[in-house]
Amino acid sequence: MSEFKIGHYTNLNAGTGCTVIVCPEGTKASACARGIAPGTREFALLSPFRKVEEIDGLLLTGGSAFGLDAAAGVMRYFAEQGRGHDTPFRKIPIVPAAVIYDLYMINSESFPVAEDAYGACQQARSGNMMQGNVGVGTGATVGKWAGLEYAMKGGLGLARVEFNGIWVETLTVTNSVGDVIDGEGKILAGARKNGKFLAADDPKIRWLPREEIRDMNTVLAAVMTNVNLTKSQLYYLAERAHNGIVRTILPAHTSFDGDVVFALSRGERPVQIDLITEMAVEATGQAIMSGVRAAESLGGAEGLKTIS
Repeated sequence: MSEFKIGHYTNLNAGTGCTVIVCPEGTKASACARGIAPGTREFALLSPFRKVEEIDGLLLTGGSAFGLDAAAGVMRYFAEQGRGHDTPFRKIPIVPAAVIYDLYMINSESFPVAEDAYGACQQARSGNMMQGNVGVGTGATVGKWAGLEYAMKGGLGLARVEFNGIWVETLTVTNSVGDVIDGEGKILAGARKNGKFLAADDPKIRWLPREEIRDMNTVLAAVMTNVNLTKSQLYYLAERAHNGIVRTILPAHTSFDGDVVFALSRGERPVQIDLITEMAVEATGQAIMSGVRAAESLGGAEGLKTIS
C-alpha cells in the first residue's frame, strides 16, 4: 500500500471541492506545466534549479485562483504535526498547489477555503480509492470545446501500475477542453448532444474551440512512486507523464488549457528512468479514463456512470 495519503473535501451542492495528498516525510518533488494558463502556488519552487527538494503535501483544488487560499489549511495541518523545511526560527511546511476552474458548475460564489483543506488532511488515508465526483473532481467537466452546454462530467481518477516491486500511482482531475478517448480511439466522454458525440463523425471540428470557454480548462495530475529519484529526474518524469494526457484527451495542451503534472517520489530503490516514465505515462492515461468512467451527472453535465 502507498505511503501517500489522500483526503478530500467535496461540496456537491456548490459543485466544487479539493483534494490533499499528505506525503511521507522525505518526499522529493518536481512539476511540469504544459498548459498556457496554469493556476498554481509554490510552482517555481519545484523547478530542478531551485534549492528545496522535499515537500510535505500537495493541494489540488477547485475555485480557480480563489481556491489557492485553501493551502493555508494544509500549511496549518503540517505545522501542527511539526513538519516542514528547517529554517533558523521555525519549520516552514512546503505545500505546492494547483487549481481547476469550476466556478461555472453550480455556484460561482463558492470555493474551497482553508478549513475545508484542513479537514481533508485530517481524514486523509492510504488506499483511498474514491473517484469521480469527489474532491477536486467534483466540478470538473470535459469536452468543452463545443461550449459548456455540450460538456460532460469529468472527475477525479486513480490508477496504479506495478512492475517487479516498483509502482507508480497517478491521481488526475480532468477538466478539459478536449474529449476523453479510450485505448481504441473511441470517445469515452466529451461534447455530446442528443446522445451522440459531436466529434464522432469528424474529429477535426474540435480544432476550433469556442472562445467563451477559454479560461475554464485544466488537467492536473500527481504521479507518485516508491523509487529513489533526483529532483531533475522527477522533472523529467513529470514532463514525460504529460504524454498520458496527450494519449487520452483530444485536443490536449491547447491555448485554452492550464495542464500541470506533479511528480513525487519516496523510496530507496534505484530505477532505470525510461522504465519509470513509461509506467507514469500508462498510469496517467488510465487514471484519466477511470475518472470519467466514475463521474456522475451534476449541474446539468451528464456523467458517464449515470448514463451508462
